[in-house]
Amino acid sequence: MAKSSRPWYGRDFGLGFRMAVTMFLLFALYALFIVLLWRLRVPWPTLIVIMVIVALSQSFLSDQIVLWASGARILRSSEAPELHKIISRLAQLADLPTPKLAWVNSRMPNAFAIGRTPKSAVIAVTRGLMERLNAEEVEAVLAHELTHIKNRDVAVISIASFFAMVASFIVQQFFFIGFSMEDRDNRNGGGQAVIVVWLASLVVWAISYVLIRTLSRYREYAADRGSAILTGHPGYLASALEKIQSSMRTVPTRDLRQAESMNAFYIFPAIRKDSVMEIFSTHPTLEHRIRQLEKIQQQMEKK
Repeated sequence: MAKSSRPWYGRDFGLGFRMAVTMFLLFALYALFIVLLWRLRVPWPTLIVIMVIVALSQSFLSDQIVLWASGARILRSSEAPELHKIISRLAQLADLPTPKLAWVNSRMPNAFAIGRTPKSAVIAVTRGLMERLNAEEVEAVLAHELTHIKNRDVAVISIASFFAMVASFIVQQFFFIGFSMEDRDNRNGGGQAVIVVWLASLVVWAISYVLIRTLSRYREYAADRGSAILTGHPGYLASALEKIQSSMRTVPTRDLRQAESMNAFYIFPAIRKDSVMEIFSTHPTLEHRIRQLEKIQQQMEKK
């Protein structure tokens, strides 16, 4: 267990640069999409309403949407006292406000953090995680999630994921809506406009997909490093990750599929080892993460 104050490793400039580039490119993509809608003669009042709804939804509802999608329930301070004690101690070491804790009644072992700011942050753990890990491994997982909050990458991945979700919705739904529009407005070229919007949405979604996965993989390495520093024991997190991956084999396929939309937030993706989806995963492979933790362990031993 972490028992004394530990120095933070400072700002991760690599992560900061990637977050800035990701946000710039995403906003540029969606600005171009709005311009495209304008060029297709979508009325300005409609465009403004769309932009305001998206901005307000992202700002005030994105965290709640994640909690709702995962089935998480905020824990009272009287519930899981040991868990609250661990997170309070780790937050003090990381110089952060103590985040709220949430419980997900799922057999899948996992955890995630959300929050636009450290003061509004929430860390959620699943029933499967608490049943399979020992106290030191749980502490390492919580330290990993606290590092996401410390690095502010939680807010960036929330915004990026929300925008990607909007583009994905347009790709899946707008095409079918477009057919009825094409029937009514075929003579005025409405059908062609619908196809252009759908193709643009598809491009936006595809680029968002790549950007999110590139950022997500790097931020997991950064959070693993932060966990190792906060706990002083990189091996605790390595052991936790190995247990989580091995336990994924026992999780029903249906449960994994339901959790796939949350993969960018989880400490470990909801996929089985050797699954073809591992190629497109939001996370580095377990082997790469453990190798990185071993390097950190060696650096600690030299000091």
